[in-house]
Amino acid sequence: MAQNFRRYTLNGVGTGATSITAADSYDTIIGIRLANTTANMILVEVYVNDGSNDIHLVKDAPIPAGSSLELIDGASKVILASGDQLFVKSDTASSLDAWISMVDAIST
Repeated sequence: MAQNFRRYTLNGVGTGATSITAADSYDTIIGIRLANTTANMILVEVYVNDGSNDIHLVKDAPIPAGSSLELIDGASKVILASGDQLFVKSDTASSLDAWISMVDAIST
């Protein structure tokens, strides 16, 4: 069966939690890259809301000025169920770019 690869991007994420995507089936996150676009260190968080709870993939992770953080690497993956929503947030206004790579509609 062919897989549907997707990518989602955000730029200028700040202090308000910003939704990247909501799963519409069983979807798999295969990569998350976060980049600090400022001249100072920032703290970031990435979490999934399952409809009731926020489940953090990372919380208050420091990213130095001009650097990036790769959250999912190697063979690790994060599975989202239908309705799960992925969020990113920074402690600094307009400071974070995010790139998310996913496989849509994984067979169960």
